[in-house]
Amino acid sequence: MFYYWLHVIYIYISSKLFLSKVDVDSEITRHRRVSILDCEGFRYMSNSRYCYYMDFIRYELLFRTKLYTNTFSKGMFGVLGSQKVIYKKPLKRWSKFSITLYLEGWDDKWAYHRQVFRQNNKVCAIGYTKLAFVKNRELQSMKTILNTCGYKGSVKPPSSMVLDLFKNDQTLLSNEDI
Repeated sequence: MFYYWLHVIYIYISSKLFLSKVDVDSEITRHRRVSILDCEGFRYMSNSRYCYYMDFIRYELLFRTKLYTNTFSKGMFGVLGSQKVIYKKPLKRWSKFSITLYLEGWDDKWAYHRQVFRQNNKVCAIGYTKLAFVKNRELQSMKTILNTCGYKGSVKPPSSMVLDLFKNDQTLLSNEDI
């Protein structure tokens, strides 16, 4: 966990000193290498590390846009409502890969991202996330947040395919057999 927070601090400092500002709907790509610490016993990147790298690229978007100033400074904090990762091909130890973050859209309360892991221009995994901002235990209006961040584009509702991925989340949580 120490490495995780150290990396988040590194992303924050880099976004303030070295990286240019981007819009909230920008695509961001990062190139990485699978380290020995990312791997499980079989020499492949562990499934938990995909989520780890997905967090890092979302933090980078947060810090490189006006989102951080317009949410955290006003007492809001980001929450991850759900995430799905679909694996296609394993990433081997020491191999290079890239992860690209795409904004899939948003509705009143939630924003949806797609994060694509590629190696040699081939998709290895795709992650989808559903996130929101909370203040005083209430989800905040995503439209208002984006407007305060200077977003000038038109409303971008998520596709029905993305919404279907998260459709049954609350039903699964309310299942009494768990």
